[in-house]
Amino acid sequence: MPRGNRDASSGNLKHSMRDNYTEHGVDEYYKKVGASYRNPHFPGVKACINVWLNRWWRMRQPHIEAKKFMVFDMACGSGEATAAVLEWWRDGRDAYSARQSRRGEDSDSDPGTAVSPSRSRLPPPIAPDMPVPCIIAADPYTTQAFHTRTHLYAHPLSFRDIAEGKLPEIASKPVGAPKPNNPPESPSPEGSVRGHSPSKSSISTAATLEANIIEMVICSFALHLIEKPSELFALLWELSLKSRWLVILAPHKRPEIKDGWGWCKWDVETWSECRMTDSVGELLEERVHCRVYRSLNV
Repeated sequence: MPRGNRDASSGNLKHSMRDNYTEHGVDEYYKKVGASYRNPHFPGVKACINVWLNRWWRMRQPHIEAKKFMVFDMACGSGEATAAVLEWWRDGRDAYSARQSRRGEDSDSDPGTAVSPSRSRLPPPIAPDMPVPCIIAADPYTTQAFHTRTHLYAHPLSFRDIAEGKLPEIASKPVGAPKPNNPPESPSPEGSVRGHSPSKSSISTAATLEANIIEMVICSFALHLIEKPSELFALLWELSLKSRWLVILAPHKRPEIKDGWGWCKWDVETWSECRMTDSVGELLEERVHCRVYRSLNV
């Protein structure tokens, strides 16, 4: 799941990804750099996710159910999207605490006044009774890099695995960890984190999570690498049966997602459906493009 140009200083071999792929091949290249992988576009990724989450929170917050705020970091790399989501959440909790501490001390602020563009990028105050994001993550190459950065665990699932119905477990526990009150059935968690094959019990299927709709799937700098439209359709259709939102981050506007694939394109500004070919409502932050889609099947 390659993700665009990389800086050699970040442990990703050559600066030119085209040269890397030509010399090593995609699979072999990511086997070499999987543990040290970093995406230098993180500032743009984070900015896009912040703007999206602020808008999403404003429109969806009344509908969020306790313990059901699930985020799937698909092709998670070293956890750029996960880090952005969790940092946004922590900043929102801090904003709530700061607002509570100021309550009664400053009566000059008017909640009805317009919010400046700079403040609109700040996370909203998030009350303690709102659910914490539940992260699930997958990448066939970079599970170690993800764990190093986030201290969470990702599954080595490929796009094809996900298209066939497999989903990762919650990222807060080790891959392959035994179920509560059950004896261990797999090698050590560290073995799975390093890319070893997980046990059957560690991979959830759609049946396991059928009662838990994923609130959003975030795919950063990877989805455009699926070359065959039939494979892209299979993946997106499967995701549309399990998740509400699809957030695609890329250095350009690929891949092309077509009508009939289980999704409609979403105008983030007007919070309404738009045509697949429209550019309105897309986000662009520090040369990172962000497009959002709404499932038609959940």
